[in-house]
Amino acid sequence: MSGQTRIVLIGGGARSGKSTFALSRARSLGTRRAFVATAQALDQEMKERIAEHARTRGVDFRTVEEPLALVERLLELRDIDVVVIDCLTLWLSNLLLRDESEARILEQVQALAGVLERRAFHAVIVTNEVGMGVVPETSLGRAFRDVAGRAHQRLAGVADEVYLAILGSVLRIRPEPVLVQTQGGAR
Repeated sequence: MSGQTRIVLIGGGARSGKSTFALSRARSLGTRRAFVATAQALDQEMKERIAEHARTRGVDFRTVEEPLALVERLLELRDIDVVVIDCLTLWLSNLLLRDESEARILEQVQALAGVLERRAFHAVIVTNEVGMGVVPETSLGRAFRDVAGRAHQRLAGVADEVYLAILGSVLRIRPEPVLVQTQGGAR
């Protein structure tokens, strides 16, 4: 785990408050902020989602859109205090849909972990927990679930802080003790 700079991993389900919490946590870590967006606007509904996310985060983040070359973009970032990566699982699915092998994707996850460990800025990573449901029906779905689970394990291994957003609450898992986070602070 890093010393001065923090790696913060925030996972949870859809619409659980992950991104809102991530933006708040990033704002507390510095004033020079970047936001690396991994979503792709492939249809009108996704374009609207992306626009709403941009409106929600406001103008105090420099936005970098990067659906595939995440590691390379992080290496290019300069003059920032903190970066938010939103979201890891979209990045993984983008790679899978490009027919990248699971082994190659996990190599990229390893490279991401290495970059995060060596960076000169805080990193806040948003991801979806996808392994708590039924076994996916398709091989692609199972590959996605497995890659996401392995990526989460690897990144949690280097994270200084780990949070789980669930049922409208954000639980701090690391550092201990487990604590419920709210917009106004801990409860």
